[in-house]
Amino acid sequence: MCGIAGFVWPLAETPPPESERLGWLAAATGTLSHRGPDGEGLLLEGHCALGHRRLSIIDLAAGSQPMEDADGRAVVTFNGEIYNYRELKARYAARGFRFRTHSDTEVILAAWLLDGPSGLDALEGMFAFALWDKASRTLFAARDRFGKKPFYYTVQGGVLAFASELSAFEKLPFVRLETPLAALMRFVAYEYVPTPETIYKDVYKLRPGHSLLWRDGKLSTASYWDMPLPGPAPKASEEDLCAELRLLLAQAVKRRLVADVPLGVFLSGGIDSSTVAALTAGMVSRIKTFSIGFSEASYDESRYARLVAGRFATDHHERILSADACGALLPEIVARFDEPMADPSIVPTYLLSQVTRENVTVALGGDGPDELFYGYEYFPAFNLAAAYDRLPAFARKRVIEPLTKLLPHSAGYVNPRFVADTFLAGATAPQWLRVQTWLSAFTAEAQAHLWREPVPGLLEPANLFAPTRELFEGYPAADPLARVGYVFARQYMLDYILVKVDRCSMMHSLEARAPFLDRDVAEFVCRLPARYKLRGTKRKYILKKAVADLLPKEILGRGKRGFLIPVASWLRGQLRPQVDMLLGEKHLREQGIFDPKEVGRLVADHASGAADHRKKLWTLLVLQLWLEGRKPSIIP
Repeated sequence: MCGIAGFVWPLAETPPPESERLGWLAAATGTLSHRGPDGEGLLLEGHCALGHRRLSIIDLAAGSQPMEDADGRAVVTFNGEIYNYRELKARYAARGFRFRTHSDTEVILAAWLLDGPSGLDALEGMFAFALWDKASRTLFAARDRFGKKPFYYTVQGGVLAFASELSAFEKLPFVRLETPLAALMRFVAYEYVPTPETIYKDVYKLRPGHSLLWRDGKLSTASYWDMPLPGPAPKASEEDLCAELRLLLAQAVKRRLVADVPLGVFLSGGIDSSTVAALTAGMVSRIKTFSIGFSEASYDESRYARLVAGRFATDHHERILSADACGALLPEIVARFDEPMADPSIVPTYLLSQVTRENVTVALGGDGPDELFYGYEYFPAFNLAAAYDRLPAFARKRVIEPLTKLLPHSAGYVNPRFVADTFLAGATAPQWLRVQTWLSAFTAEAQAHLWREPVPGLLEPANLFAPTRELFEGYPAADPLARVGYVFARQYMLDYILVKVDRCSMMHSLEARAPFLDRDVAEFVCRLPARYKLRGTKRKYILKKAVADLLPKEILGRGKRGFLIPVASWLRGQLRPQVDMLLGEKHLREQGIFDPKEVGRLVADHASGAADHRKKLWTLLVLQLWLEGRKPSIIP
């Protein structure tokens, strides 16, 4: 796990002096030192500059980068892990490739030099890399199948630049970072900026499962893998399918135990992380597990993590925190994010990573099953919405909708009135927009009065949420629920869940690995019809059945909750000074982006308890904290 950065000067131009380019490259990679505190590598080769910050995991002595092949034909800078590198080394060595190290990095060079772009199919792992082929003067880059590792790129003034984080571009004088108002509007709609866009103009994220080719000033991207479509009902029995899934999960965990440094497991006490911990405990003697809890009983679930740790006799590490005190950390954490992201659980994820890094360098986690196995409540809600939409209009308009207005508001984890209102809004939306309506803090309608001068036409739902529609309608599955799962994996998990885990872990120089996102596991699950993942209202059906004999019953019977964060009370308490300042009329008038009256109405209604605007205010506050920290140039 590392940080990478670099740039390629136009071949038709004479590049600036080496000393200048090396200075720029060193400054760019310096911003990534938290991703790689163990070493720095800088290389200039003709018009290409490659930089690397290393977090040593495999081959501690000889794995430094940028790395050249033995014959000096190509050089690579790489972030991530190739889990099947030992198998690939044997395969490529038999074909004549000469290896000089025990590092997984070298197999990327072999894959390119022996098989070209098609060599990506052999790589199993999480990765983002850039490889310079000296003979063809070509830069080839790629990102792993689910986008666990970040890869940003931009072409400005004929120069291609890339990096693991946007902050590296701030050190490159030929790159301009301007934030279009449209990007802010998209962020407010999604609570993140969906791939391939970023918060900056002309700066992009490489899509997961895609490669990038730069030759003679021309850039192209191509897909090398995508989630397979659901197939017909399998002939195997459910018991056989469960056995196969269990075997694939065990293999995925085993692959991710390869490391030359201490390793542990994130343990929340949910089904996903508990499964990873259980399988790991069967392969490693006294595995270390890590969790955090809160001193406030209503937000604390650490007892479930302790239950699993006790069941498998792990070396368990736990830290109990004050949920209220955690709110004070938000400004510091947001300021360190290169792009705004409004997931409130960044705070506990950041703290969990901190606790874990005090003991190990690598941690396995439970990310992926909610998207692959339909674990979110939105999946059964999607089917329920279809049934609701079939009800007679008088039943919906004259009975159900008036009854929801009688439900109470609550500042707790679940607000009944908010849930009902949100469900009804999504139930009447088109299929492609239904789940995103439930997820969004601000729908297109809710943004109508938020901006002083919104981008013309962008507040049309089809335009504001165009990235979602493109994914939903572009995945040719017959079952709409499979399309929902695809959007979750390719958007929500990609830009919300995986970004949160990557940034929070790497802030502490900790590598996080996700066994559920193993290629073999994912392809097996994706090909199963929906009824194996969602059976009535039972989510993660086949996963729960496959691990039923492995986990305590108390864990199997738990519902999906995630990190419980008191956002509503934070906004009225610990974060109220930031709310009053950054969302106050004076600041908003000086800033000139938002309508102070509309924001003031949201603040007042939430403070009085007249409405639950926690998602809206949280999203706006995170954006304002990010804008204050970065102070980007805002353009129309």
